[in-house]
Amino acid sequence: MMTTFRRTVLASGATGALALAAGCLDFALGNGPLEVAAERAAPTDDALEAADYEENAVEQETIEESVDAGVERDVEATVWASTYTKEIEYRGVEGEGCAFAAISIPDVSVAGRSFNPIGELSNEELLSKYRGKFERGGASIENLTHRESFGLEILGDGRSVDVFEGTTTFEGAEIDVDVAVTSFAHEGDRLVLVGSYPAALAAESATIEELMESVEHPV
Repeated sequence: MMTTFRRTVLASGATGALALAAGCLDFALGNGPLEVAAERAAPTDDALEAADYEENAVEQETIEESVDAGVERDVEATVWASTYTKEIEYRGVEGEGCAFAAISIPDVSVAGRSFNPIGELSNEELLSKYRGKFERGGASIENLTHRESFGLEILGDGRSVDVFEGTTTFEGAEIDVDVAVTSFAHEGDRLVLVGSYPAALAAESATIEELMESVEHPV
């Protein structure tokens, strides 16, 4: 169990190794939670500038999960969420109409078992879970249905991207939107990359793809 845990959490030197051993022992005995942290993922500055996206928020959050490791144990996972938005003009109105989010969650494994809280979720379920990260101006995205899937080269490997279509409001008017999402494991974390844009702005689909392809992890 300790070997797997060392691959999951970064530590250096004898002090770090002792802390890992103590943390793993506390978890195994039920005396404390397993605490792990993800590394941040984000598009490159050059890609964001070329796409005309601006940073909206970079946040760390803690997910607390109870897992069954033979007996019930607690896991506290620190998650990174980096979100970006783009001002557009649509039907003569200006506002934040496009969004991109890069989320990283520790892919926790103990004794060969994954305790990642999103590991078994489909891309559609991930959209439901994290829709607050790419919905803009308090307008929710509704009626999401899957339209297509395609492949992209991201972080040195081929990834499957799903595109969903739905509806939202933009500056008071209902519009159709497309939402692209991919999720995959990389360097000990689970990454979720999401982009949304008005369906009528077809060129924005290529922009979202370029942002996905530019993502670095860890940043």
